[in-house]
Amino acid sequence: MKAKKTDFSQGSVYRNILEVAVPMTAAQIISLLYNIVDRMYIGRIPGEGRVALTGLGICFPVIMMINAFANLFGTGGSPICAMEQGKGDLKEAERVMGNTCTLLVGAGIILMILGMAFNRPILYAFGASDVTYPYARAYGLIYLTGTVFIMFSLGMNGFINNQGFARTGMMTVLVGAVLNIILDPIFIFVFHMGVAGAAIATVISQLVSALWVLRFLTGKNTVLRLRPAVMVLKLKRVKEITVLGLTGFMMQFTNSIVQIVCNSTLQTYGGDLYVGVMTVMSSIREIFNMPAMGLTNGAQPVISYNYGAGQYDRVKKAIKFTSITGVALFMVLWGIVAVFPEFFVHIFNSDPQMIATCVPVMHIYFFGLFMMSLQFSGQSVFVALGKARYAIFFSIFRKIVIVVPLTVLLPGLWNLGTNGVFAAEPVSNFVGGAACFITMLCVVMPELNGKKKKS
Repeated sequence: MKAKKTDFSQGSVYRNILEVAVPMTAAQIISLLYNIVDRMYIGRIPGEGRVALTGLGICFPVIMMINAFANLFGTGGSPICAMEQGKGDLKEAERVMGNTCTLLVGAGIILMILGMAFNRPILYAFGASDVTYPYARAYGLIYLTGTVFIMFSLGMNGFINNQGFARTGMMTVLVGAVLNIILDPIFIFVFHMGVAGAAIATVISQLVSALWVLRFLTGKNTVLRLRPAVMVLKLKRVKEITVLGLTGFMMQFTNSIVQIVCNSTLQTYGGDLYVGVMTVMSSIREIFNMPAMGLTNGAQPVISYNYGAGQYDRVKKAIKFTSITGVALFMVLWGIVAVFPEFFVHIFNSDPQMIATCVPVMHIYFFGLFMMSLQFSGQSVFVALGKARYAIFFSIFRKIVIVVPLTVLLPGLWNLGTNGVFAAEPVSNFVGGAACFITMLCVVMPELNGKKKKS
């Protein structure tokens, strides 16, 4: 593969988006295999699968926190880099990429140390019981050793996609995911290491993915090259990356807060069984979110590039295409989960009690799923155009202002109990999704209509 200058201001907007989004969507789906495969195998450990799966669910907020910091710098630096490419300033684009790398590695080391030092109180605060804590601890401590690898591969892969090498970006997660699929059963069942084996397999796989990204970004085929000279931090650049990346950070960070509150509330009203049910619900939601995230993330470099190049009509076309496609995609997914709920539960656990409890919950939790696509579309446009404050606000609004209070309050109203916890999600999708998308249209479209195309 030869290095090439990416120009998203030429050709069909829809084709440009799909050329990035299709491989990125595939990469997003494949990336799920890191954790989804762990859950599939762990849920089938003879005699302890359900409890082990619940223990793994306790670690979800930790995983989300790591992803949040990867997004803080990765999704912050990536759009800025794309804008600089659109302006033709490749030197500054390289410096943005290098500073992002330094921030990712530094944050990864700090998170690993803190997570290991406060492991026990953190896991109990996240909903662990005396029964599930040993499983959560076994997985969590090992997973934390790979924090730097995880953050580097997640945060830096966007810079491969920005340069038009979406297939190479897809291979980043494909290589690690395939390796994880192979290693998981070996460590879990052959070596009888249980949840610890799943964590070891994941860390090894993430290490390989990180080495893949490093090799490409320091190689001859890349347009922007990662090297020590561009990794020296500059305060102004760090501030820009961090401010814009707060959107991606808040999306994952607030997800983590919601998961903590849900697990704790469910532990109070339903015990370990319902914490396990939430593990299954969260896993299915991740499966559904990945295609939409791939679509919107694929559109971001196209939108950012054209905005930087002054091609505002193309920006509007990209927004329209992404929004309509996202709604249609989620409508299809909502229909599938409504008709075949048992199928998705069986992916993770076949315990009859788990299935009987999950199925009615799924109809509540995923009601009106298509509204979530409006949240994705609105926030991705705000990020792509550098309007971080709006995106941050709506991340906080949907999760912290709506979901968290409802999760705590609804179980005590009208005898809803555990159903109240799961009902908070669709309410937030309708209110938060509509508010975010309508605000985006009111803020962005008049601005684009008022700008003139650059010559």
